[in-house]
Amino acid sequence: MTKSFAGVQALRGVDLNIVPGEVHCVLGQNGAGKSTLIKVLAGVHRPDSGTVTWLGEDVDIPTPEAAIDLGIATMYQELDVVDGLTIAENIFLGHELSRGGFTKRSEAAKQTRELLRRLGHSDLSPHTEVGTLSAANKQIVSMARALSHDIKLIIMDEPSAVLDTEEVKNLFAVVHELTSAGIAVVYITHRLEEIRQIGDRITVLKDGRTTATGLDVADTPTAELIKLMTGREVANVFPPAVPVPADAETVLEVQNLSLAGVFDDVSFSVRAGEIVGLAGLVGSGRSEIVETVYGARKATSGNVFVGGKKLRRGSVTAAVNAGMGLSPEERKSQGLIMDEPIYVNVTLPTVPRFAKAGFLDERAERKAAREQIEALELRPADPDRAAMTLSGGNQQKILLARWLVHGTRVLLLDEPTRGVDVGARAEIYALIRRLAEAGNAVVVVSSEIEEVLGLADTVLVIGDGRLVQTVSASQIDEHGVLDLVMKGTAA
Repeated sequence: MTKSFAGVQALRGVDLNIVPGEVHCVLGQNGAGKSTLIKVLAGVHRPDSGTVTWLGEDVDIPTPEAAIDLGIATMYQELDVVDGLTIAENIFLGHELSRGGFTKRSEAAKQTRELLRRLGHSDLSPHTEVGTLSAANKQIVSMARALSHDIKLIIMDEPSAVLDTEEVKNLFAVVHELTSAGIAVVYITHRLEEIRQIGDRITVLKDGRTTATGLDVADTPTAELIKLMTGREVANVFPPAVPVPADAETVLEVQNLSLAGVFDDVSFSVRAGEIVGLAGLVGSGRSEIVETVYGARKATSGNVFVGGKKLRRGSVTAAVNAGMGLSPEERKSQGLIMDEPIYVNVTLPTVPRFAKAGFLDERAERKAAREQIEALELRPADPDRAAMTLSGGNQQKILLARWLVHGTRVLLLDEPTRGVDVGARAEIYALIRRLAEAGNAVVVVSSEIEEVLGLADTVLVIGDGRLVQTVSASQIDEHGVLDLVMKGTAA
């Protein structure tokens, strides 16, 4: 399979074969061609050359509808549900159950309940508006929609990215149910440990080519997979912690912060050079805490101080002016303007600095952006390149570059390595540590407890919207965090 876009070769000859009832894991760094391959199989892109053979016959897949008709369903990493519609309406969107021109709402609700039951989420109502759901539950709706078709192959792109530990176990149970019924699963993930739990065979992509295919999961060491993905040996280690001086200034202070119905009475502080990590299950309130600190949500009570100055509640402007920056969990929908060039995204909060007599000095914008692009080794190093054309790791670097250009004292990072490959993760970990060493106060939210423990100096364990415990990262392990989380959840 080959495919190019405006002269950029995305697929340079990809080979892949899938058999019924298997979980076929596809690995590769960001930019390796995984997303393009998915979209070719899903009917979103037409290949330039190559053949798709389906059930023994060569087929053309001109549209997503054609893929569904063949029995190929795709779950994308980006949540593709429609806020404003109910769960049932989302699941049957485009193939509504109808008779005589009227939608059979009761039948749709009945089938939705059955799909949700299969996915272990009988607690969700078919009539719930999707916009009110957490990211994890929106992922469940996306899965249910795929399963609502008569499918023989389901492609899952990073399905566990927004799920907590228990939800991942449930996901794996669903996958096993599918494969036992003869349905093939293409499973794309950056979490190498997952393939040991769920995979049968592996295909590795690098630079748009297949470097290996049909590898047996049990017989292929992780080190070999990393080398096939990156072309080099990468030790997925965190940069060494640098002790925070005892007299370091307290840059961020959060006092008794509450958001009604979400979290209550959260207090913590972050010193210059310190990384504080928030650990907890999906839905525990971690993201809402950092969004409230940033002013994107208006606190019900409590206060936030930066450099000793109290910030106005619910004011992003006040936070940014005080030197606070946020890299949100959903970087594509909440953080970036995807069809705008890199330099526009980088300078977005700093536009007034580049304005002269009511006109933007785009040359100065590009210069400022280029300096950070080079410092962060963002690839490709072209300020005029559209953000949508970059890999997940490089999109994350745009957000870091944005706040470096603006000048931050406090950096809030929500899931900074979500959807980022093993090689780019190591780079981002190093960047976060460098930012802390430069005197920034850094707050990191991650669904991966290992990541929180590896990056943070201090860990805040969050359970059901409460701060369960504050502990030094060196004095607790993953099991200890989970024990605290579960105790906090049960309280």
